[in-house]
Amino acid sequence: MSSAAENEDAAPGKQSEEKTYKKTASSAIKGAIQLGIGYTVGNLTSKPERDVLMQDFYVVESVFLPSEGSNLTPAHHYPDFRFKTYAPLAFRYFRELFGIKPDDYLYSICSEPLIELSNPGASGSLFFVTSDDEFIIKTVQHKEAEFLQKLLPGYYMNLNQNPRTLLPKFYGLYCMQSGGINIRIVVMNNVLPRSMRMHFTYDLKGSTYKRRASRKEREKSNPTFKDLDFLQDMHEGLYFDTETYNALMKTLQRDCRVLESFKIMDYSLLLGIHILDHSLKDKEEESSQNVPDAKRPGMQKVLYSTAMESIQGPGKSGDGIIAENADTMGGIPAKSHKGEKLLLFMGIIDILQSYRLMKKLEHSWKALVYDGDTVSVHRPSFYADRFLKFMNSRVFKKIQALGSRHRPDLVPSTPSLFEAASLATTISSSSLYVSEHCPQDRTTLYSNSKGLPSSSTFTLEEGTIYLTAEPNAMEVQDDSASVLDVYL
Repeated sequence: MSSAAENEDAAPGKQSEEKTYKKTASSAIKGAIQLGIGYTVGNLTSKPERDVLMQDFYVVESVFLPSEGSNLTPAHHYPDFRFKTYAPLAFRYFRELFGIKPDDYLYSICSEPLIELSNPGASGSLFFVTSDDEFIIKTVQHKEAEFLQKLLPGYYMNLNQNPRTLLPKFYGLYCMQSGGINIRIVVMNNVLPRSMRMHFTYDLKGSTYKRRASRKEREKSNPTFKDLDFLQDMHEGLYFDTETYNALMKTLQRDCRVLESFKIMDYSLLLGIHILDHSLKDKEEESSQNVPDAKRPGMQKVLYSTAMESIQGPGKSGDGIIAENADTMGGIPAKSHKGEKLLLFMGIIDILQSYRLMKKLEHSWKALVYDGDTVSVHRPSFYADRFLKFMNSRVFKKIQALGSRHRPDLVPSTPSLFEAASLATTISSSSLYVSEHCPQDRTTLYSNSKGLPSSSTFTLEEGTIYLTAEPNAMEVQDDSASVLDVYL
């Protein structure tokens, strides 16, 4: 579908035809959003803080904002509209969970005009980003808003337990009503900071059916590519140090289990790649386009909002990839197959697609014409497994430590959902003998089967088998012992 932030340049002076959504000009939508959120958040401060109750998730508050103004609302030059706020107390609690103070929330959304972003997807949704880069505001369809309402109690129970996650964080759900038209919007975390240029942006689902950027998308100054484009451009994948890789895969596995439990599919990993080797070339251009907001009090940043925080990463450069004093903007350090130093920004997006009847029908007819396993629409369990396998085997890999005789371990320390079900180890006990002299942290196995010398030594380390030849240290009497069979 569409991505959370497309890193599209919004250079002043560029005049383009104003977009409309449901026959409403985007400028009117932006103005209504700022007026509505300004009123509802300000009104919320008068309500005492208390624990969130189950019924709080289903409360809807409404206020009418006429263009001439009223005793409670300011005058404005937009058509009269009604502004609805869903679960205001619950969302206030969750904003506090991520360290978002009411004043900062209002300042981010209402102090400066919202910046409109391009949408590479087929949804037709509008995307806006706040001037300080903190929040994304997206229009959503009625079914998506309805699904989010049902999802809130369980979804935020998970976020409360695991605030460090790549799942989107929703900070507010609203609806603008004007002239018989309902425009629903969500406020969520921004995945791609505009102050850091993304040299490549990908929307990855782990499927291959029609997963290539369109010609129209490729003509943009900052296109969003897809799975087949990634396999062509980054065919060797992206490399991390062991600690960061394990943290990333563990986070993805946990997040996919949550999505599967809610029967959610068709989500994507939005991946932004900043090439540090190009930073000097881009520095002047970036500094001229992005001026820090010095007026903002305290420069409040949302907790757990950066990519490195989201994966519970080590918070350091790791493996000497990036200098410690580099301004990484919370990006995850990595390397390309060419050895280029990278910063990665990522998040799981488009999670408001439930595998309901229409999606089941869509997959059924596509599967009749195409390979059913390659289309993006699929049952949630299969979708999660395919998604994780693609990320684990084609996108993210470990860097081999220099000076080590080990080959790169491309199997994650924590198996993915797909691999956990199929991982099996079979060892024939009649062919193995354990040395009494081997250290505690490794198991040395001897085999005297045909085709292998009696002094051959198998060493199991971190899921990898090593074979070394040594002088005869043990005589094995049983020549009929079977060959060592190990299946990993």
